Amino acid sequence: MLLSLRIQNFTLIDELELEFGAGLNVLTGETGAGKSIILDAIDLVLGGKATVRMIRTGMEKATIEGTFDTTERVRGWLIDREFELTDDDTVICSRDLSYSGTHLRSRLRVNGTICNRQLTQELRELLIEITAQGQTVQLTNTIHQRELLDLYGGTPLIQQRAQIATIATAYQQAYQTWLDRQQNEQQRLQRLDLLEYQARELAEVELTTPDELLNLETERQRLSHVVDLQQQSYAVYQLLYQNDTGAIAVADLLGKAESTLIDMVEIDASLQSSLDLVSLALANVTEAGREINYYGDALEADPDRLLEIEARIRTLKPICRKYGPSLTDAIEHEIAIQTELTQLTAAGVSLEELEHQAHDLRTQLATACQQLTTLRQQAAIDLERHLIRELKPLAMDKVKFQVKIAPQPPTATGADSITFQFSPNPGEPLQPLADTASGGEMSRFLLALKACFSNNGGAGTLIFDEIDAGVSGKVAQSIASKLHHLSQSQQVLCVTHQPLIAAMADRHFRVAKETIGQDNGNSEQERTIVRIEELHSQQQRRDEIAQIAGGQSAQEAISFATSLLSQAKTRKKAVKQSQK
Repeated sequence: MLLSLRIQNFTLIDELELEFGAGLNVLTGETGAGKSIILDAIDLVLGGKATVRMIRTGMEKATIEGTFDTTERVRGWLIDREFELTDDDTVICSRDLSYSGTHLRSRLRVNGTICNRQLTQELRELLIEITAQGQTVQLTNTIHQRELLDLYGGTPLIQQRAQIATIATAYQQAYQTWLDRQQNEQQRLQRLDLLEYQARELAEVELTTPDELLNLETERQRLSHVVDLQQQSYAVYQLLYQNDTGAIAVADLLGKAESTLIDMVEIDASLQSSLDLVSLALANVTEAGREINYYGDALEADPDRLLEIEARIRTLKPICRKYGPSLTDAIEHEIAIQTELTQLTAAGVSLEELEHQAHDLRTQLATACQQLTTLRQQAAIDLERHLIRELKPLAMDKVKFQVKIAPQPPTATGADSITFQFSPNPGEPLQPLADTASGGEMSRFLLALKACFSNNGGAGTLIFDEIDAGVSGKVAQSIASKLHHLSQSQQVLCVTHQPLIAAMADRHFRVAKETIGQDNGNSEQERTIVRIEELHSQQQRRDEIAQIAGGQSAQEAISFATSLLSQAKTRKKAVKQSQK
């Protein structure tokens, strides 16, 4: 459940904090007032696409933070992905957008931990589900209809589909392997001979790391110049730290300078920074002298190791010329050879065995698909009964609905073509949903579907964006009742223009645009901002509903709004009593 939403500098909102509650939360306002901005903010904070236009004009950064109540599924998700749990058992999702003038930066966080979009969208599936009337277009897609039927069928059906997907993948791989082997046997044998030769050659060299050749050449360079390096390191050591020739070493000179500066600082403390620099230089020179001395002492001629290195380099360079140009390329080539050898040999399986494997997997796929069809047929019967039951209260008493299941060639999703068939009026034959339902009927169909899935362990918050568009009267009242019914088991947020729906709200928010003056230094400039106010009193709600209904606060509209609120109170009371 969405508990609160905090927004700063997002589109037309300068700063806003909203608290939502259980039940039906309704947002109303004039067309273009900015109601959908709230839904855009919720979408964005849970991984939605971000654009520069979302940052309020004149600002460089926008911030959105949503706080959600958790469920066992959400807590399990957070624990599995090692997100910290909050003390108050909530999940806090935030998103920062910033624009530097060259590119947009976006940062998502879950409980304070930076999170990528993919993970955030996984969490989104557990927290909210946004439904808009535009989704009715998606409803007409037969692939989406199949997904809905399978989801309604629950765990047994989903598990059977997962099993089919595994078998189908294995079958396609086996069939393709057999087909490739059959069509390219001669080429395969020739290629196999070449790869086996190259594999043996590379295996004999025993390639280890991409840096081996570079490391060997560095070591050879050092061993080839051991005497020079020893002499030079000793010369540097004498110059820096200890000189046996009578000359003064750098460390001695710095030591004298340091001693003199110590005396001077006692007289003039402003020289302390100079003393510090000289002391630091003395320490660095001393340490450098010791290190170069250790380096020279550690150098040792090793002719045998030098011969070994040169022999290894002579082995590796031809390999690089042949399979490189670099040792990294040669190693990658060896890995690719092994992969291709595995594919060509197919673990030593003969052509006849490959054909037999493909045939067996196809038989398994057909059997699993038949089992899935049986499960879908049962799920279809249940969905038909349930959906009709949910549609009837939505002023569709005579509606007919059927899930048509037709055979098709087996795939990873089964061997069924699914089509939702619909007849809203008596005497009309069942036809595909895409060819039959009007816009208002599709809205009611979509709402009824949401009611069918309300107890399937889905998201804790359902959001409806003007799903009531294009309906009125009795139909609007039916949608209002259905939304209220859904809100008994899940939190519902609804953007609406319908006074009948607004009257049923448990929490009512009014959205309005406001023009304010803004001092830009030289003159006052007008800016448009969106304000959202929760309507707590009965009078505030009455006036807003009257405004929606009549466009003005005339007495007739006020009376109508009062009547709606009274009727809504009676209906909600009846629902509560029926649930006892």
